[in-house]
Amino acid sequence: MISNKELHDKYIKKAMMPSILCAGCGNGTVLNATLRAIDVLDMDLDNMVFVSGIGCSSRLNAYINADALHATHGRALAFATGIKAGNPKLDVVVFTGDGDCAGIGGNHFIHAIRRNIGLTVIAINNYTYGMTGGQMSPTTPQKSISTTSPYGAIDHPFDLAELAKAAGAPYVARWTIAHPLQLQRAIKKGLKNNGFSFIEVLSPCPTSFWRRNKVRNFETIYNWYKENTVTIKKAKEHPDKIPIGELKNIDKDEWTDLWKSLVSEVRI
Repeated sequence: MISNKELHDKYIKKAMMPSILCAGCGNGTVLNATLRAIDVLDMDLDNMVFVSGIGCSSRLNAYINADALHATHGRALAFATGIKAGNPKLDVVVFTGDGDCAGIGGNHFIHAIRRNIGLTVIAINNYTYGMTGGQMSPTTPQKSISTTSPYGAIDHPFDLAELAKAAGAPYVARWTIAHPLQLQRAIKKGLKNNGFSFIEVLSPCPTSFWRRNKVRNFETIYNWYKENTVTIKKAKEHPDKIPIGELKNIDKDEWTDLWKSLVSEVRI
C-alpha cells in the first residue's frame, strides 16, 4: 500500500498545503480514500476531471494535481454532465456536499441519476451548510441546532442514499469517516462502474454543526458515527440506526453509450 507521503507527493498540489480544513474535519479522510482508490486502479490523472460546486467539500478538487472545475453553488452535476457528454472518454469525479447536492442542486441531482450518465459522485454529508454560516441543510437531523434552527430543526431530513436509489442510480453506497477502508473500496467500485455512481460519506463538521450541538471532543464525534450506524444486513434489527454499506449495485445502460449508439444509427 502506498504511504501517506508517497500519496501526497504523487497526487497533491504542494501550493495547496498546509490544508485550510478545520481540525477534525472529515474531508481529508475522504480525499485520502479517493486518491487511494484512484491509485489502486492505476487511473490516469490526465484523463480525469474533478468537478465541485460550493462548500467545504467542494474545495477538495483544488488539492488534486489534475484538471478541476469549480462550479457555482448546486451546479456541479450540471457542469459535470456537460463535460462527460462532450468527451465521454473522460473519467469525471464530483465532490459535493449535502447542501450543494440536495439543496440548491437537488433537481440536477435527480436528473443526472435519471439519465444514468457516467459520473462518480462523492457526497460529503455533514448535516450543515458548514462554510456559509452553519445553517440547517436538507439532511440536518431533527432537533439539531443550527443558525437557522436555534431551537432545534423540525424539518424531516433527506436520506441521500435512499434518494439516489429511488431516482434510479445503479451504484449507491454509504459509509462514514470512521470506516475509511470500506469507503476506499466503495469509491473504487464507483469509479469502475460505467453509469452514475453515488457514494455518500457521513462526515463531521466540528466547527459549524457539532460545536453548536455541544459536542467538542473529536473522539466523541468519531464514536458517534460508529455507534449510530449499522450494516445493511442488520438494519432491520436496528431501525433507529443509519444503514451503511453497498446499498445498490446493478447494471444499467449508460447515457453516453446510448447517445453514441443513437448517433451511429441515425442518418441525416
